[in-house]
Amino acid sequence: MPEPSPRWQLDAHTQLAGVLGYPARHSLSPAMHNAAFRASGLNWVYLAFEVPPESLPQAIAGMRGLRIQGLNLTIPHKEAVMPQLDALTDAAQQIGAVNTLFWDGGRLVGDNTDAEGFLRALQEGGVEPVRQNVLILGAGGAARAVAYALHKQECRLWIANRTLERAEMLAQAFRATPIAMTPDALRPLIPQLDGVVNCTSLGMSPDTDSCPPMDWEALPDAAWACDLVYRPLHTRFLQDAAKRGVKTINGLGMLIHQGALAFERWTGQPAPVMVMRQAAMQALVSEGKNECPTNRILL
Repeated sequence: MPEPSPRWQLDAHTQLAGVLGYPARHSLSPAMHNAAFRASGLNWVYLAFEVPPESLPQAIAGMRGLRIQGLNLTIPHKEAVMPQLDALTDAAQQIGAVNTLFWDGGRLVGDNTDAEGFLRALQEGGVEPVRQNVLILGAGGAARAVAYALHKQECRLWIANRTLERAEMLAQAFRATPIAMTPDALRPLIPQLDGVVNCTSLGMSPDTDSCPPMDWEALPDAAWACDLVYRPLHTRFLQDAAKRGVKTINGLGMLIHQGALAFERWTGQPAPVMVMRQAAMQALVSEGKNECPTNRILL
């Protein structure tokens, strides 16, 4: 890895990357990626761009015209951007959403690093999910990435959602079993599980008392629980799982590893994951001190 630059300054050689979202101003990605660029000795800068949905086509045209080196996409652009790209990776096609744009020669390609980022976060937490029985709570975009990742690991999946029709649609895509997200429906399933992933927004700040309906005492001793929410890091979901004594994994790992994969797509260099983790943690601590008003998960 190159020696870090003694000074970090913008000049005519600086390469630009960033995140498009609406909102985007409370994204952790600028802190994470700018720390990574500095640690890697790269003359790059990463910015957050608040782009309303109706302006997304102009933003992508701007990326093409200015030859911006890489972009991340977050709410609400992950699906809307797809028709505007030259190609999609297999992950992006199957998940049906894009979170990373990169150049392949002159082609602008959409990728989804959320699925692989999720798997890396599990492995970092000591979980190898191959052929396990896993319950996914929620049926939105994050759940699609998690279902894709676990389907590739040959897991047996159940998809629980408050709206059963959405669970059925996602289950059909990944050969999973749909189930209502109610205590009565989940209770007979829980003793069979190796793991459970919360892909809902329940428990996210400021609504930190909310939690999906889980009978933790019925979960096997060797099971694990992952919550994709990272505001706060220790959600009620994870606190209850920890009281049961099962392994817990918070949502920050997925954020960091999806970002590391994007960094590698753009730069061709290994990502300094520990640097990115430290920067994200520092940003969260600073955010807490300043009472950040966001209640959305942002890249």
